[in-house]
Amino acid sequence: MSRSLITTDNFFYSACIFETTLIPLAIILGWISSINPFANIFFTETALATGLMGTIPLILIFLAFEQIQANSVGEIRQLLMDTLGPGLQDRHWTDLLILALIAGIAEELLFRGVIQLWIEQSWGITAGLVISNCMFGLVHAVTPLYAFLASLVGIYLGLSLDYGNEKNLLVPIIIHSLYDFLAFLALIRMYRKNI
Repeated sequence: MSRSLITTDNFFYSACIFETTLIPLAIILGWISSINPFANIFFTETALATGLMGTIPLILIFLAFEQIQANSVGEIRQLLMDTLGPGLQDRHWTDLLILALIAGIAEELLFRGVIQLWIEQSWGITAGLVISNCMFGLVHAVTPLYAFLASLVGIYLGLSLDYGNEKNLLVPIIIHSLYDFLAFLALIRMYRKNI
């Protein structure tokens, strides 16, 4: 019988390594497409405020989904608790913040910083937004409903890239990272309540 290489003990490090590998992938795809994935990242007070405020709707939706008793939502909730709960429950909040930052930065560089812009160059803004975020949903496809929800979140993040006509990747990075961090905390709270 084979055992998984990713165990509860090394889940955090495996997740950090996996997410980090998306950064060189974004750089390589950026080189191929002549897009610098870092070009649209710049600090402004507007980007910071928009990122912080833009996280609120996603967190409210996450908290609402905690209350929904539908089987498909319960399946996602249980799957997340079974896969993420054991590996993250004993981690310090700073570890969760690090993982959330790595995931937010890496995934936004790849999906919004390169893929969305690359498709936009060829087929326009709408195609870039839809196709890149369908891809985003597919890589998060733990269930069909989760893939669909991840695609919608991706579209939200893609729209936030252009909020205020700045095209600042810092906005979706902040939203994504802060959302992941708060979702990790909520997930661990649920997991501990159920063990």
